[in-house]
Amino acid sequence: MEETKIKKPHQILWKDRKQGSVTGVVDVVSFDESMILLETEQGMLTLKGKELHISRLLLEVGEVEMEGCIDSMIYSGSSPAKRGSLLKRMFQ
Repeated sequence: MEETKIKKPHQILWKDRKQGSVTGVVDVVSFDESMILLETEQGMLTLKGKELHISRLLLEVGEVEMEGCIDSMIYSGSSPAKRGSLLKRMFQ
């Protein structure tokens, strides 16, 4: 029996470019004070800015809350979560 992955809804909420949250997060790939890279259900999301930090991380529900001054948000590519695992793709 094949296991079906339940997608988490993806949403970005940001207040005054200083604090916000992202849902539908699969993984936090990397982060520092100037950049946060998230893998989401909709692809990779890069947030760039100043004094960025993650204030709350709940990967089991796919939610990340952040603070700092955001200068840009950029999506790139499709998420590996969307394509399936490497082994699954190799044997299809």
